[in-house]
Amino acid sequence: MTLKTLWHRLGSPRWFYQISRPWIYVLGILALVLLVTGTVWGLVFAPMDYQQHDSFRIMYVHVPAAMVAQSAYIVMGFAGVLLLVWRMKLADMVLATVVPFGMSMTVFALVTGAVWGKPTWGAWWVWDARTTSMLVLLFLYFGLYALRQAIARPEAAARACAVLAVVGMINIPIIKYSVNFALTLHQKASFTLTEAPSMPPEMWLPLALNVLGVYCLFGANLLSRLRLEILRRERGTQWVRDLVLSGSA
Repeated sequence: MTLKTLWHRLGSPRWFYQISRPWIYVLGILALVLLVTGTVWGLVFAPMDYQQHDSFRIMYVHVPAAMVAQSAYIVMGFAGVLLLVWRMKLADMVLATVVPFGMSMTVFALVTGAVWGKPTWGAWWVWDARTTSMLVLLFLYFGLYALRQAIARPEAAARACAVLAVVGMINIPIIKYSVNFALTLHQKASFTLTEAPSMPPEMWLPLALNVLGVYCLFGANLLSRLRLEILRRERGTQWVRDLVLSGSA
């Protein structure tokens, strides 16, 4: 298969629907195993932090949610580019599908961050660069959801959402690097790909498992919701009718 053929197939809802089903089960099982292992390890067996004591354990759910909330928006940004440049139908389906999950992860990250902030900072909320830019991310998710509902013509709604998704990408590096260039109470990244973790392995390994687990959960959720979106939008095509008649949809 040539790259050109693969590129065209990736834009085909029918082809994507046919190949995606097994991956839902793979990613779902991986998410379950990783999240159960990482959460139990982090909440029960990881040693207590010498400064934050047991309150630091909320990190094991807060950090993965915050990371995936940003990654989900990046996925939408790239989908927006594909839609605006190549007019891929599947790209708009991805845009519509990711919004609910990304929105829920952002809300979860903000809530768990507030719970963590109370014993650490003495306040539920501070208007520093990291928390404020995460709140902006939530407003962007709300905006994408409302924009699609407000525009009656699907094609116009798709283009408007794509533009907002692409423009909103500027907030992602602001979130990531806000703790480096701005005065903030928020701690720096728990671990990065370019530096060794500052925590001992028995503390950062369960965090890594939970991060991978939430990414797998995101993948499984994206694929399952995207398959439903494909069936909804392609319901008038012959291949969907054949699937319904055969009972394999």
